[in-house]
Amino acid sequence: MTGTTRAALLVAAIAWGIAGPAAAQELTIGLSGNVTSADPHFHNLSPNSNVAAHVYDRLVHQDARQRIGPGLAVSWKPIDDLTWEFKLRTGVRFHDGSEFSAEDVVATLKRVPWVPNSPSPFTLYTRSIVATEVVDSHTIRFRTRSPWPLLPNDLATVSIVSRKAVEASTGDFNSGKAAIGTGPFRFGEFVPNDRVTLVRNDSYWGPKPHWQKVTLKLIINDASRTAALLAGDVQMIEAVPTTDLARLKQSPQIAVQQITSNRLIYLAIDQARDESPFVADKAGGKLVPSPLRDLRVRQAISKAINRQAIVERIFEGAAIPAGGFLPEGFFGASPKLKPEAFDAEGARRLLAAAGVPSGFVLTLHGPNDRYPNDDKVLQAIGPMLNRVGIDAKVVSLPWATFATQASAPHYAYSVSLLGWGSGTGEVSSPLRALVGTPNAERGTGAANRGRFSHPQVDELTAKAMSTVDDAAREKLLQAASEVAIGEQGIIPLYYQINTWATRKGITYEPRSDEYSLAQFVHPAP
Repeated sequence: MTGTTRAALLVAAIAWGIAGPAAAQELTIGLSGNVTSADPHFHNLSPNSNVAAHVYDRLVHQDARQRIGPGLAVSWKPIDDLTWEFKLRTGVRFHDGSEFSAEDVVATLKRVPWVPNSPSPFTLYTRSIVATEVVDSHTIRFRTRSPWPLLPNDLATVSIVSRKAVEASTGDFNSGKAAIGTGPFRFGEFVPNDRVTLVRNDSYWGPKPHWQKVTLKLIINDASRTAALLAGDVQMIEAVPTTDLARLKQSPQIAVQQITSNRLIYLAIDQARDESPFVADKAGGKLVPSPLRDLRVRQAISKAINRQAIVERIFEGAAIPAGGFLPEGFFGASPKLKPEAFDAEGARRLLAAAGVPSGFVLTLHGPNDRYPNDDKVLQAIGPMLNRVGIDAKVVSLPWATFATQASAPHYAYSVSLLGWGSGTGEVSSPLRALVGTPNAERGTGAANRGRFSHPQVDELTAKAMSTVDDAAREKLLQAASEVAIGEQGIIPLYYQINTWATRKGITYEPRSDEYSLAQFVHPAP
């Protein structure tokens, strides 16, 4: 090799950030959502779960399109109608060197419902299990309260922690003291509102990540995230701002990847209280009972929203108008649920039929730093409602403030903008979480901010969850979805399109679950 050739290779290596052991294999990713905790069981929130997926494994792993495959379990099968047997991977060690076994799975399932003050617990995915049996150190059986064909999908959402951490506090995980997983990266540091650092686990049982050190930089501001990518301060960003999408696609230094998301953006409507906190008559007086309890009013709100205009003008086409819980192609999505057509006159007629022909006063709440264009969407919906007679005020808040007030036991809002990504990759997840009647014992309604309750939805969902035949189960999920949306348990707005941008020389396969996982970021061949 000539000196000229060696020099050229060195320059190329430096440009790709892979020169020498120091420039090491360091990677910085700009994240769009704020991480509220490094405790993998504290808050069922995508940014938190994204971080957890670097440090902890699940029994079952999901690919980029949420198809399940072996993780810490190499195989699983039903033993009878109420029993699943999982064979666990041998030779796996936690980051502290201790050996992974069935006892760690037992400890994890014990911890999930124990975590104090969880704003959105993972019990949604573990409540079906009523007993565990350790057959041997690497074989475990789960007994479910009813036939539960989706148990492998559910367990694909639950991070496995060491038995040593079964009673560790959320603070112990945030500090790193209890952050002991089996994942491809070891926990480094969590600095709230700033970053999470990770170090490669060179003893990982699976494919070794390319990157020795990873920084997950929390860059909530869209413009700042794009600027950091263009300046080379980060090598990859998620949730590319739609206003920058065309520019980034045209840059020879940037590559853009997209996929339809599993995340629905929707309005949660308070329909359980006779007196809703942010509803009033036009004179500012109380309006009891709340008009939001009337299906016709909820339908009017839905008809007043021009989804196509939101997608075209705010997202520049990088979103899809929604009619159900998940887009076509996801298991259980009903082909009958089409996006509500914009119909201002129809909305006015419904308000008149509901006894509020002059409308009423309503405050819309939502985050301004959680979902792409969330504040812009709120600001667009307000005037749309105003045009049909609903005097809508808009209040957008930082996610940390908004989420606390939007969750149990507060439910402080009347109408709020929210999102839900299906962790299981199918419709039972939003059915159970968003519109299932809140019931701690059954683990349903964990994110039901409007406290919608409908016996037929609960019955169809429960029946689907115990139906082994896939075709029959899908029909039941579709039927439950049709009832829930028909009753406006939530008002679907649009499905996100997940977009990443990387510096030249870096590749990433886009994921429907929105996760930005450093173990799947590679230097370009």
